[in-house]
Amino acid sequence: MEQKQNFKSTRLACYRGYIVQGIVNNLSPLFFVIFQKEFGISYGMISSLILFNFVTQIIVDILCVKFVDRIGYRITAVAAHVCGAAGLLSLGILPRILPFPFLGLAIATMITAVGGGMIEVIISPIIDSLPSDAKDAKMSLLHSFYCWGQVGVVLITTLAVKLIGEEYWWLLPLFWALVPAYNIMKFAKVPLMPTIPAEEKIPLGALCRSKIFFLAMVLMLCAGASELAMSQWSSLFAEKALGVPKVLGDLLGPCLFAVFMGIGRTIYGIWGAKLNLHRVLALSSVLCVLCYLGASLVPNPIIALLSCALCGFSISLMWPGVLSTTSAAYPKGGTAMFGVLAVCGDIGCSVGPALTGAVSDFVSRFGAFAASLSVTADQLGLKAGMLSAIVFPLILLLCLVLLKRALQKKKLPG
Repeated sequence: MEQKQNFKSTRLACYRGYIVQGIVNNLSPLFFVIFQKEFGISYGMISSLILFNFVTQIIVDILCVKFVDRIGYRITAVAAHVCGAAGLLSLGILPRILPFPFLGLAIATMITAVGGGMIEVIISPIIDSLPSDAKDAKMSLLHSFYCWGQVGVVLITTLAVKLIGEEYWWLLPLFWALVPAYNIMKFAKVPLMPTIPAEEKIPLGALCRSKIFFLAMVLMLCAGASELAMSQWSSLFAEKALGVPKVLGDLLGPCLFAVFMGIGRTIYGIWGAKLNLHRVLALSSVLCVLCYLGASLVPNPIIALLSCALCGFSISLMWPGVLSTTSAAYPKGGTAMFGVLAVCGDIGCSVGPALTGAVSDFVSRFGAFAASLSVTADQLGLKAGMLSAIVFPLILLLCLVLLKRALQKKKLPG
């Protein structure tokens, strides 16, 4: 009973870890407009901050593949939260004291990205290593806390800025730094399962030559792309393509998207033991296709917005579901396996929005054709860009079919 209680404290620390990731990934973008006003930051500089965050997380993911199993779960988890807290403190302090504010923002962004990347790689294998009868459900519940962290940081920060004024925005990163700081103390003492010994671990080269693992990597890429293509573009899509006011578009677009994503992961986290994960993932992919169709093709703005939000529910199980399926197929894959999957997911998180943006930009140039359809060039471009992202859930659905066959050949549940 005592050990079970101790592992409960470990799970709670992991849940808080994903809340921390939700904070560090979503806080800075809420201040982009303020950065423009106070520091004169250009759109190009903002794009650079986004690029710094993405590149840093990819580098950290790759390094974690090589080193985490050597240094252990505890040191990595504590270091991740130290970076998260330090990055948030830097965000509130450095831009205001350095002669070049952008340099302070860039440093803070990269420090928080190190923390976020390490959390992404380390927390999932910690949860997976704990004794449990329903690992896929526990994994889904874990990832739901990222969504609730995202919703919480958006709502609380937006309300706080309204109450205290934009000039005191820098107090909010200092406040949010308390969350990772608290979790540092928890991860320093909660019980953790040992990492898989090197002699028992499946070599990474053998994993990458496996058809099942290759499909898992493609699935992770498509899961990240399906999620970020909608979440990154839904606010602008609502405002420009659907004609919805920005505040309402933000609430009914990215914020409600995160809420539905959290609901989907929480539901499976509670009742997932009674469901077939592979079947749920297939149905989720079909629903995701329908959501992208509804958002891009339905002329009614309310239905289109609801399609954007419901897309969060449809993709909610893709990321944690693929991790759980892969872990079940390769229980001795080690942290490196989770690291490679995280890299693939992060690449998808870049590819999805990039494709949507590229198609939107290309199609929006056909202004005359847009006028013949009684829409603006921006509306036509954004709808086409959103429609193009349907390729990712379609590929995901195809890979799920192939994965089921591969698992059946290996005589694993699928």
